[in-house]
Amino acid sequence: MSIDRASGRVVVKYLNDHGEQKVENERMKLPDDLANGMILTLLKNVAPGAAPPTLSMVAATPKPRLVKLKITDAGAEPFNTGGASHKATHYVVKIEIGGLAGLVAPLVGKQPPDSSVWVLGGDAPAFVKSEGPLHLGGPIWRIELVSPTWPHASATR
Repeated sequence: MSIDRASGRVVVKYLNDHGEQKVENERMKLPDDLANGMILTLLKNVAPGAAPPTLSMVAATPKPRLVKLKITDAGAEPFNTGGASHKATHYVVKIEIGGLAGLVAPLVGKQPPDSSVWVLGGDAPAFVKSEGPLHLGGPIWRIELVSPTWPHASATR
């Protein structure tokens, strides 16, 4: 999918049920709060307790659809890294489809699951972990930081 915010052009390339490549090319009225590709950056740069209640996103379904992301602060959760204790803010991101499709989606098993994002606040906010699908209908993935361990100087010689 590609989005040109200035012109409102949204292009989605996909394979249909017969394996043929299809292209949907639409012009959409895109809102100012469009967050495609920037959700982690936005969540890393909000003050604690000040996450925007909703953001807009173009869903990359075969026919592009504008949806709302409802963001809630689920509180602080402790974690350890490198022997130090920290607390990350846990955000829950729910996709609100809206309209008739939004009413029908949960009934037919098409409501996307909620996603979670954990962010370490402070002077240099950092992504800590996320859990959620990476594409429509995909499995839930957990992506999290790992603390690297560097060899001692004598071991590298």
